[in-house]
Amino acid sequence: MSKVNICFNFPWNTLEVFEFYKSVFWWEFTWLSKFSDVPDIAGNEKIKESEKNGVMHISFPILWGDIILMWSDSLESLWHKTIIWNHIYISLNVDTKEEADTYFQALSPGWEIEVPLEDTFWWAYYASFKDKYGIGWMINYDYPKNT
Repeated sequence: MSKVNICFNFPWNTLEVFEFYKSVFWWEFTWLSKFSDVPDIAGNEKIKESEKNGVMHISFPILWGDIILMWSDSLESLWHKTIIWNHIYISLNVDTKEEADTYFQALSPGWEIEVPLEDTFWWAYYASFKDKYGIGWMINYDYPKNT
């Protein structure tokens, strides 16, 4: 296996979601296509005219391109149905406490806090929460170990 990428589906608000994360992380997309870009092939006729402006694929690299996050709108006309689960988290392991605070505050509007950003028994500054789009986040800063 050479690479693992992560793909998210959203209920027709992918551009809004992407723009929010772009404002937090300054990511730029590497590819954007809409359902209207799909060529006339078998199955394409099932896409409703009202859905053709939806995002079929948007992607951008993180961590110097080592991981690609991909996003798309769910089209119920093509069997897609978005159900937000609680089993996926993006874990940010940051270099400073200040960076942890910055990301925590930037991702905070509409959050459902599970563990507040605080010092832990495992010598870390840590938080766990869901953002306004239902994505789980863990932010972790490991304190330097005394040797």
